[in-house]
Amino acid sequence: MSRHGVVLPLLTLVLSGSIACAAASEAPEGTRPAVAERRLDTVGPIDTVVAISIDGLNPKAITKLGRSRAPALSKLIRTGATTLNARTELELTDTLPNHTGMVTGRRIEKATGGHAVTWNDDRLTPPTVQGAAGHDVSSVFNVVHDAGGGTAFFASKTKFSLWERSWPDAIDTDVIVEDNKALVANFLGDLNNQTRSFRFLHLSAPDVAGHARGFMSPAYLRAVTATDRLLAQVVRAISSSPTLAGHTAIILTADHGGRGASHRAPDRLVNYTVPFMVWGPGVARGVDLYAINPTYTNPKRARTTYDDAPIRNGDVANLALDLLELPPVTDSEHDAAQDLVALTAPPLSATG
Repeated sequence: MSRHGVVLPLLTLVLSGSIACAAASEAPEGTRPAVAERRLDTVGPIDTVVAISIDGLNPKAITKLGRSRAPALSKLIRTGATTLNARTELELTDTLPNHTGMVTGRRIEKATGGHAVTWNDDRLTPPTVQGAAGHDVSSVFNVVHDAGGGTAFFASKTKFSLWERSWPDAIDTDVIVEDNKALVANFLGDLNNQTRSFRFLHLSAPDVAGHARGFMSPAYLRAVTATDRLLAQVVRAISSSPTLAGHTAIILTADHGGRGASHRAPDRLVNYTVPFMVWGPGVARGVDLYAINPTYTNPKRARTTYDDAPIRNGDVANLALDLLELPPVTDSEHDAAQDLVALTAPPLSATG
């Protein structure tokens, strides 16, 4: 049984109750994926993956702020594998559609096999991703759960309750609280006290500031700096933990960029360009992801279609599973071949 709670006080995990509607308390018909072909192998170097999405993070904010005002993001770039020229989903540059792509590995458009989440609010109809798509839609949570691993997500927008309704048996804990500091405090409490193979952390402050004062405005840049400080807490917690250090990878990306008043137009370069960072044991250090992935094409300024092969934020799910030595999400598209390379060598358990 998955456990769902909305966090109110700092450092309090509410593991019972639900903000979902009563009709969504059980999994939709036909949503149980096949058991994963491989079980989690705790002998390998990476047995925990933390996926982080910084909502509305324009990559130019990272370069503008630099090492002095965004030290944690800069550290991931210096010591990991990164591109600041990844792409969002093609159809929309909105929060919920892009994040659902991150955990399902699917495009958005229903007619061509997408997850069909085209809305960006708290609506309850359709109640699940499966209800939107009209068929089973699996996720990274399902694959990890079926392989015997623990899962959780921590989000700062209430619309993410869609995930709990869609994959209730595959998500062990979900925490939704709008205050980013409180959310990260709860995330760190879980990180230090629970054994999980996959966690997803969503931070909203840059997007909130962008909508209120303009993307790339001084207020927006201050929000990115504040978010960088929260990211630093996560990295320090991992690096200082005797159980997590040397065994935990971070994948960091964004759902969209933005400049000025909005990020809604999916054909604007500033909206569809996002960062994509990988950091952890065995990850190539200080390299451009495109340089070590010749089968992926750096799109430069182009929007690109799904026939092209840029690195996308939707690669999160299957890259995370690949790092955990698990198979891809069933019927996924983004990195379905799990050929996006981040490690300098195959996992230890794979080389014997």
